[in-house]
Amino acid sequence: MFEQLGLVGCGLMGGSFALALKRAGLVRDVVGFSPSASTRDRALAMGVVDAVAATAADAARGSDLVLVAVPVAATQTTLTAIAGVLSATALVMDVGSTKTDVVAAAERALGQAISCFVPAHPIAGKEVAGVAHADPALYTHCQVILTPTAATGATQLAQADALWRALGCRVRHMSAPAHDAALAAVSHLPHLLAFAMMNAIAAQPEGADFLSVAGPGFRDFTRIAASDPAVWRDVLLANAAKVLSQIARFRTSLDVLEHAISHGDAAGVESLIRQASDARASWSLGAPPTTK
Repeated sequence: MFEQLGLVGCGLMGGSFALALKRAGLVRDVVGFSPSASTRDRALAMGVVDAVAATAADAARGSDLVLVAVPVAATQTTLTAIAGVLSATALVMDVGSTKTDVVAAAERALGQAISCFVPAHPIAGKEVAGVAHADPALYTHCQVILTPTAATGATQLAQADALWRALGCRVRHMSAPAHDAALAAVSHLPHLLAFAMMNAIAAQPEGADFLSVAGPGFRDFTRIAASDPAVWRDVLLANAAKVLSQIARFRTSLDVLEHAISHGDAAGVESLIRQASDARASWSLGAPPTTK
């Protein structure tokens, strides 16, 4: 059990983490900080936190576990703010969707405290943001990717691995660049496509009429278009090179389909659809390796 969680960022991800720890009996007290007074008050009223802090440093001070749950663009500023108050034995994690930039930010901000830091990305979330939607079950059965730095302490890495597993997660260890390349393909690009799809339809004069006849397939495909704009702005820009590479690959695949359709190539269209159908059928959520 951890004595105190210092929660820096009391939104959906941070709030859900605090509730999950409490439900599992893994933390005694939670001290939370958010720049928004209304968020702090809501987190306290919901029992997400047991006390509120005036600054990020105040939340981290005296905490043996610190979770930084802020937009990735705010990572360096946040880590700089807490670096001077961290215990040498503390475990510090983030929940950002990009990792190369987070690791670089930590190396610039934390100094000797870098040994405390275990970059983490739980593959979980909702299309709605805010502490009001915090859910202790958010991370149950999800995959968590840890991308330790060269200076991450062995003790902290083992603690992080054990903590996420205790919450019912499947844990995988990757390098930060490998993480960012994979997530660009299976998370960042799909979000971008959902944003572009909604914008393309909404920009048409008949867009509202088209949307009025959309069904469950369209609903499911575009669900993530309702995601937090500020969060995804930061993600797409932080991982721009790998996202742009995936855009190019997608454009090539789309061009192949477009060519087959424009030439009335029924066999070609069917073959391309079958390739996609077979690939989707052979993929299983929750199948990735859990070894280090």
